[in-house]
Amino acid sequence: MIRHIVVLALRKGSDTANVKQVMGELGALVDVLPGFVAFEHGPNLDFEQKSTGYPYGFICTFADARALQTYADDRTHKALGVRLVALCKGGADGIMVIDLEVPA
Repeated sequence: MIRHIVVLALRKGSDTANVKQVMGELGALVDVLPGFVAFEHGPNLDFEQKSTGYPYGFICTFADARALQTYADDRTHKALGVRLVALCKGGADGIMVIDLEVPA
């Protein structure tokens, strides 16, 4: 299994309704893309105060690396990514991605 963890450094004044709309559309890909197992999103509570610049994030769970690649190549995912980039400080530099291989 692959956990695709994405945290967003949203620009001040970013429209939260737009963020939630993008999250909803990303989550809908679970029903469309093979091997896309789960999608979760929400505000970063940052209890340890180590990621204060990233107030929001999401986690995708994929069956394997091939499923993650299918997601990465998907036209809808790419279009939603463009929308997220526009909402983040510094554009794409405002998005941090971590991919963890975890036991199934």
